[in-house]
Amino acid sequence: MGMQINTNLAANNTYRNLNATQNDLSKSLEKLSSGLRINRAADDAAGLSISEGLRSQVGGLTVAARNAQDGISVVQTAEGGLTETHSILQRMRDLAVQAGNDSNNADSRKAITTEVNALKEELTRISSSTNFNGTSLLNGSASADGTLKFQVGADGTKASQISIDLNKADVSAIVTNLDGGVTGTGTEFTIDLAEMETATDGVSFTTVKDGVTTTVATELLDAGTDSKFTSVDEYATALRKDAAFSANFTVAVKKDDNGAGVGIVVTAKDGGELTETANAATDLFTAVAAGANSTGGLKFDTAAGAQESIKLIDAQIQTVSTARSELGAVQNRFEHAINVTNVAKENLTAAESRIRDTDMAEEMVKYTRSNILSQAGTAMLAQANQSTQGVLSLLR
Repeated sequence: MGMQINTNLAANNTYRNLNATQNDLSKSLEKLSSGLRINRAADDAAGLSISEGLRSQVGGLTVAARNAQDGISVVQTAEGGLTETHSILQRMRDLAVQAGNDSNNADSRKAITTEVNALKEELTRISSSTNFNGTSLLNGSASADGTLKFQVGADGTKASQISIDLNKADVSAIVTNLDGGVTGTGTEFTIDLAEMETATDGVSFTTVKDGVTTTVATELLDAGTDSKFTSVDEYATALRKDAAFSANFTVAVKKDDNGAGVGIVVTAKDGGELTETANAATDLFTAVAAGANSTGGLKFDTAAGAQESIKLIDAQIQTVSTARSELGAVQNRFEHAINVTNVAKENLTAAESRIRDTDMAEEMVKYTRSNILSQAGTAMLAQANQSTQGVLSLLR
C-alpha cells in the first residue's frame, strides 16, 4: 500500500466505527435514563403498535374497575332503601295480623289504619328520595326500560356491560298496589292469562272527558313478534314505563285470593270515562266491566278485610324480597367482575412492560460495551491520524 495523505482510509474507517459506537452509546443512555426500550417508533415499530394497544386496554380496565365499584355503590344504595321498605312492610303485616282480631274496637282499628297510612307515606318518601348521583332508583324512573347499564370491561361489546334491573325495586308501584291501585273509579280489565305470551301489539286505551276523546296506543311496548310479558304484573309495569300511557292513565294490578295478578284497573288521569279498548293482535281482555271500583287496598275495619290486607302485603313483601335477591346477585357479579378486571389489568400491564420497558441490566451491559468501544475508537482515531506523519520524513 502506498503512502498517501489526501485520503486516510484508516482514519475514515475508524471514524465510521466511532460514529456507530457513539450512536449506540446515545441510545443506551436514552433507554437507561427513560427506563423505556421504545422511546420512538423507530426503536421498534411493531412493538410500539402492540404496546399501545395493550396500554389502551390497561387504561380501559382501570376505568372499568371504577365503574364496577360505582355499580356496587348503586346496588347498595338501592338495597338500603329496600331494606327499610322490607321493615315497613313487615310492620304493616304485624298491624294487619293485629287487626284481624275482633277484640279490637273501632278506635283500635282506626289507630292501626293511622299508623299504616303513615308508613305508606314513608314508603312514598323512600321511593322519591332514594337516588344515586341524581338518578332515582326506586320510583321506576331510572331509565326507559327500568335498567341501568354499567361498563365493566374495556371493549365496546355487550359482554363488557352488566345491567341492573330495577323494575321489581319500584317502591312507588308497591305503594300504588297497597292503595288499591287507583284512587277513584276506573275500568277493570280481566286478562286472559293464556294470551299473555302473545298479547303485545295493537292494544290501545280510549277515554272521553267533556266531549274530548283521547286514545293512547301501546303497541310499541314490545317490538318483537313474541311477547316478553309472562305475568299481569310485568304487563302493568310495561304500561307504567310507556310515556304516552303514563301521561294519561294510571294502572293497578287486580289480584286473586292467592295474590296472583288476574287483571288490571286503568284510570284516566283527567277523570274521563274509559269507554273502549282495541286489541288487533289478540283477545287479551276477555271481560270488561265499565266503572269498576278500585281494587280496595289495605283495609282494617273488619277481620275479613285484615286477612285480605295480609295477602296483599305478603305479595309486596315477596316482590321486595325478589328485588333484593336480584340486587344481591348483581352485586356479586360486580365483585367478580372487579376481580377479573384486576387480574387482566395486571397481566396486560406485564405484557406491555416486557415489550416497552428497558431491561436495565442488559442495557447496562450494552452501555458499558459502547462506552469502552467509544474510548478505544477515539484513541485509534488519534493513532490513525498520526499514521501519515511518516511522509514528513521524506520531505526533509
